[in-house]
Amino acid sequence: MSLTLSMDFQFTTSIEKLWSALTDSSKLAKWVANIHTGQAMENDFKPVVGHRFQFRTQPNEFWNGIIEGEVLIVEEPHRLSYTWSSGEKHTVTWTLRAIGDGKVNLHLEQTGISNAQALGGAKYGWSKWCGELEKMLEQ
Repeated sequence: MSLTLSMDFQFTTSIEKLWSALTDSSKLAKWVANIHTGQAMENDFKPVVGHRFQFRTQPNEFWNGIIEGEVLIVEEPHRLSYTWSSGEKHTVTWTLRAIGDGKVNLHLEQTGISNAQALGGAKYGWSKWCGELEKMLEQ
């Protein structure tokens, strides 16, 4: 049985600025950081359907430090989806929606999660990363 993580975040920003933070490789490196060390995750992400990419960070005894992915959907500036694999393969889909008063809702759906422990880890990770994303958007 496969589990799905579904989360919503609201940011005071423009939909274009949020889209850029989700799709620009240098901006991604700033907010998608190693949760344990805070080290930026260098990557070669491009918002192009079919593009294969990697996020890289310092490996540890539990993980080689590499997240592999392939871009599946790019509907600028409203929807982005890609595979996300660091052991098991998941699909991550972001949906952006302006909600008025200078705010944007960012909906995350991550599918293909194998168990409750992995679901909890994904929830923790994305919560932390989206906190970093919010800090970056405020700059």
